[in-house]
Amino acid sequence: MYRFLLTPRWLAVGAFVVLAVVVCVFMGTWQLSRFEFRVDQHRDAKSSQAHAAEQKPVPLGGVLPDTRAEVPSDASGRRVTATGRYDAAHQLLVPDRRLDGRDGYYVLTPLRLDGGAALPVVRGWLPGTVPASGSTGAVPAAPSGEVTVTGALQYPETAGSNGVPTAPGGLPAGQLGIISAASLVNLLPYPVYNGWITATDAAAPLKSVPPVAPPNSGLDLKAFQNLGYTGQWFVFAGFVVFMYFRLARREAEARADAELGLLPPSGPGAGPGTGAGAAAGSAAHVA
Repeated sequence: MYRFLLTPRWLAVGAFVVLAVVVCVFMGTWQLSRFEFRVDQHRDAKSSQAHAAEQKPVPLGGVLPDTRAEVPSDASGRRVTATGRYDAAHQLLVPDRRLDGRDGYYVLTPLRLDGGAALPVVRGWLPGTVPASGSTGAVPAAPSGEVTVTGALQYPETAGSNGVPTAPGGLPAGQLGIISAASLVNLLPYPVYNGWITATDAAAPLKSVPPVAPPNSGLDLKAFQNLGYTGQWFVFAGFVVFMYFRLARREAEARADAELGLLPPSGPGAGPGTGAGAAAGSAAHVA
């Protein structure tokens, strides 16, 4: 009944089906491996952060020797200390930041170090919307004089990561959308370190901002996209197999009907009155 599957045409169809299934399974497996990689990366990042939080603070120079240095891959969340003076004149507010399920904003004050460069310090978080420019009392003043700040070192932010708005541009003066040296270079009149810190002890009413995981190390939208693509590729593989067997069955039924004379003639002159046998055959086929 299914001997036609050995004909050249159906052998070609079968080879195409096998190739398509192999490609779909390969792509689905690859997407699944990417998801598992992101899960492992997320687990490692959590473990590294917990380990970094347990370590004693180290001087900033031991991790970031100068403004040209990049934050090391294993230094996210590492507690560091820095001594300098807050530049309250260039303080910036970072809107649209959530903490404990509430909307608010960060208070970022540059800390001028002995060499003249500045380390961005998020002194804390406040609830609500950013106050209007020139208002007083809403944001606590930064300490004056020389201070030593302890905080968790963070990677430069990028749009869309760790709660950063995807389009933070067009902000009023005195506000900042993304915390990074690239976004601060045109706002501050002195060199800026590539990393930034979130102060461990925030003065009330400021709340300390917990450190976040490094970029591309969390279970973000990309990770679940990989998982979704995994399911899609496996569904495609199953659909290809289903269609192959569906077409093969239809071909077998059509050939069986033709052998029994149940198919209406298709040559010239064929019509509704071709014969009672054809009509009966058609009725039997419908039944």
